Amino acid sequence: MQKIIILDFGSQTTQLIGRRVRELDTFCEIMPYNKFPKDDPSVIGVILSGSPYSVHDPEAFKVDLSQFVGRLPVLGICYGAQFISHTLGGKVEKADSREYGRANLETINLDNPLFKGFERGSQVWMSHGDTITAIPADFEVIGSTKDVKNAAFASTKQPVWAVQFHPEVFHTLQGTQLLKNFVVDICGSRQEWSAASFVDSTVAELKAQLGEDRVILGLSGGVDSSVAAVLLNKAIGKNLTCIFVDHGMLRKNEFTQVMNDYKVLGLNVIGVDASEKFFADLAGVSDPEQKRKIIGRDFVEVFNAEAKKITDAKWLAQGTIYPDRIESLNITGKVIKSHHNVGGLPKEMHLQLCEPLKWLFKDEVRRVGRQLGMPEHLITRHPFPGPGLAVRILGDITPEKVRVLQDADDIYIRGLRDYKVKLSGEEARKVLAAGVPADMTDGTIEVSLYDQIWQAGAILLSTVRSVGVMGDERTYEHPVALRAVTSTDAMTADWAHLPYDFMAKVSNEIINKVRGVNRVCYDISSKPPATIEWE
Repeated sequence: MQKIIILDFGSQTTQLIGRRVRELDTFCEIMPYNKFPKDDPSVIGVILSGSPYSVHDPEAFKVDLSQFVGRLPVLGICYGAQFISHTLGGKVEKADSREYGRANLETINLDNPLFKGFERGSQVWMSHGDTITAIPADFEVIGSTKDVKNAAFASTKQPVWAVQFHPEVFHTLQGTQLLKNFVVDICGSRQEWSAASFVDSTVAELKAQLGEDRVILGLSGGVDSSVAAVLLNKAIGKNLTCIFVDHGMLRKNEFTQVMNDYKVLGLNVIGVDASEKFFADLAGVSDPEQKRKIIGRDFVEVFNAEAKKITDAKWLAQGTIYPDRIESLNITGKVIKSHHNVGGLPKEMHLQLCEPLKWLFKDEVRRVGRQLGMPEHLITRHPFPGPGLAVRILGDITPEKVRVLQDADDIYIRGLRDYKVKLSGEEARKVLAAGVPADMTDGTIEVSLYDQIWQAGAILLSTVRSVGVMGDERTYEHPVALRAVTSTDAMTADWAHLPYDFMAKVSNEIINKVRGVNRVCYDISSKPPATIEWE
């Protein structure tokens, strides 16, 4: 299959470039800047990402451009553009002030294939401290803003293009058009990558890989493991056994609801209620890290006990997705995230690993789920932490505290699903690009608040009490904090600006209906510096 290689120089938006290319029905791989695959005939083009470094930094990431320049079409983005200029004889200097935010392409060479279909004055998004003051010989400027003369340039002799702005972000209004021009028109993508083609090819591969072998899969109720299970079930049917462990800290009625969903999907699922064990082992423990370790240890013990009963199993399947496997780089150049496995299974079980979703981004997983005919509420379910509500309860864990938080969280999540909003322009494009099904009418779409945000949940501040008045009586109970964030990949997140009337209604309902809560707050912290979860 044809593919685009995206060389990662450490930018926070590298994964977003990958998602945009995949949205063009074109397969791509994100690889560390120094690991370009040589002699791979399936590669049809190369994109160089941004970076936290300046090209002048001694530790700046560098790549040998001769590996692909002249052989394949190349597009440099931000640092990638500066690196091309710096390496091929241009000049990159520190800008008088950081060029950050919206700008407009006042001059565009509309005859250049990179800008086919563009409008003059098209809005782009800048984010760099250096600027290109001179381009290499045999290159020409094809786009300029008011403040950046060399905003876009191209070689007159080789298929090389470079832009100092970020076409992958939504603020560059015709960024998708630019990437389409490069990937489809310039590189010649046949646009063969789709949810349907992925399902067909993956099912065939799984049948060949697994044969009549028995496979075990640990389900969490989340979209990744659920889609992996349905995909495997389509390939090997009864030879798949799923294990769903209830540690007692799922959302309200979630264990029963998810088990019913899996039954409807025809999955062979073993449901294990191990809540008594988890609560006993968590008794009196309030340190967040210690809580996580206990839950992780107990989960492995419970899962192993069930897995050992399936004596003829040869494979362990998991819902690993592509962002879990990408080697992301921090500014020190050290790998901070690499391929993860489900740990804890004893070596003597000799299980091989099967990861049917390992090439997919989260939005692609949801598209595959829809292709497989899964119910929408499973596909659009927000990410939920493995330790569950244990990391949304400050202090020690008790069944009563979990009950209080489940009730408050249930009101909050149902409210988000029920509250409809109309979106247009950039906001509508973001939601549609994430794969949320919605019909565009008169330039607007109507979606729920739940579908508009990345993740939401309630947090019980059980280490805090506040005074209140209910029914002319003084109360001294716990506050609940509500959290909702917008994001593309959870690497960074911004707090969601929920409507005041919605928050007023939810706050009133929680205080009136949830015994043990007399105050509701809203968390307006972004990541960084805060994390999405409180613990």
